[in-house]
Amino acid sequence: MAICVRYVRDNNDVVEVLNDAFLKVFRQLDKYDPGKASLYTWMRKIVINTALDSLRRQKVIWDREMLPGEEEPGIDNDALSKLSGEELLNMIRRLPITTRLVFTLYGIDGFSHREIASMLGISEGTSRWHLSDARRQLKLIFHLMEPNS
Repeated sequence: MAICVRYVRDNNDVVEVLNDAFLKVFRQLDKYDPGKASLYTWMRKIVINTALDSLRRQKVIWDREMLPGEEEPGIDNDALSKLSGEELLNMIRRLPITTRLVFTLYGIDGFSHREIASMLGISEGTSRWHLSDARRQLKLIFHLMEPNS
């Protein structure tokens, strides 16, 4: 469920995606090959792909290229480490959908920009732009949350 929550904003949709994913897992259990990946890794990939399929059906993924000369904003890791997991998740859930997906796929689940581009049907440059935009927006959200800002 934690994986679904990172990708899907609405709690009702989270439950629906999780149910769909487990249905796929049970239907495809005979295709699982323990020699290729652990059961967790195999199931995780099914859950992520099910969440992305759901978002594609809702047509919420959009494209944006990084412009030449645009810089990637930095985020203070010490400041982020002071946040609870729930606070960070709430910040991530405030991002626009495609930006949130790229940030989650890259920063949390460890996919490359090439893999993300393929999964979302966007270019690698667009994936990089969304990651940069996520960092910029998270920095802004974090500063708005700070009591001294």
